Amino acid sequence: MSLIGNTTLSFTEEQAMLLDVAREFCRDKSPITAVRAQLDSDCGFDQALWDEMVSLGWAGIALPESCGGSGLGVGALVPVVEAMGRAMLGTPLISSALAGQLLLRAGNAQQTERLLPNIASGVSATLALLDNGDWGDDGIGLILDDERVLRGMKKCVPDASVASIFVVSVSFKGSAALAIVRADQLVAASLSPNTLIDQTKRAANVDFSGITVDENNIIVGPAVAAALRDVRLLGALLVAAEATGSAAACLDTTVDYLKTRKQFGKLIGSYQALKHPTVDILTQVDSARSFIYHAATLVSDDALDADAEIACRMAKAQACQTLLYAGDRAVQFHGGMGFTYECDAQLYIRRAQWSQQQFGDVQHHRKHLATLLLG
Repeated sequence: MSLIGNTTLSFTEEQAMLLDVAREFCRDKSPITAVRAQLDSDCGFDQALWDEMVSLGWAGIALPESCGGSGLGVGALVPVVEAMGRAMLGTPLISSALAGQLLLRAGNAQQTERLLPNIASGVSATLALLDNGDWGDDGIGLILDDERVLRGMKKCVPDASVASIFVVSVSFKGSAALAIVRADQLVAASLSPNTLIDQTKRAANVDFSGITVDENNIIVGPAVAAALRDVRLLGALLVAAEATGSAAACLDTTVDYLKTRKQFGKLIGSYQALKHPTVDILTQVDSARSFIYHAATLVSDDALDADAEIACRMAKAQACQTLLYAGDRAVQFHGGMGFTYECDAQLYIRRAQWSQQQFGDVQHHRKHLATLLLG
């Protein structure tokens, strides 16, 4: 069978530098002990660490220089997010980056010039897209009425408790639109925190009912639907990059255990029943990295074409399947200890379950890929 579609993959000098810097930073600043120390905290991350990331320019990597960003494009986020995933580092970076992409792709010049410099400077932002738990549902249940008053709520809004800017998908006069809501417009009762299986993450249901949206904070027009589609694909790509990093860390944790744990007088890593699945994880991690950097090669500030859509969906399907398998094997290989929360294998299998559900699971993306590739 011949290859189908675009198979271009480039790893730029800028991406290589970002990956080196991000890996060193995350390794030094986010050891697993620091990750565990944040599991029960309110926001799930260290604010001082987030400020350091902002000072490195990471909040504005994908934003234009005219808005205070680095102008490197959204593909340059992939190595940074992969490094964060490897360190299990939870911050609002992905949420803020995707909110920025949605504004960049759908907003007018006045809106982007007013809002994007804030995001580039480290003001936390987030997307409020889900009206229910189904990423495959394109319907929008949150209504913006003729008086510009919101009626309804959004589910599982990431980093809602720390976000200063909410970019909310709404139905306005029968069409898809975006409403920009400030955190100070919400009351305390508006947020209902979700209990997530991955305790390095935070999300909440947000009730936007009764909020009046300023006219200059409403984004309408045909660009909205296209931007929503693209940002869902970019979200899938960034979650895939994070999952790929987590899968690599999970592999390292597993191999370290196999090289130290003895059973019947032999290192358990010497048994073929454990060797072969470990090699399978390694090859799947390598495949996932190829997919995410292929997708990073194709995405840009322009509307995503069919090749970019295929690449993002393939990356999400491969990376999440890889992390799910790696997390499962890590728990099993650690034996009884692997089922306890004190074992780091638990962090990875929980991350796998969370990643699976963000921006569509493996089955969701394979269903779309079947149509895109096979007709």
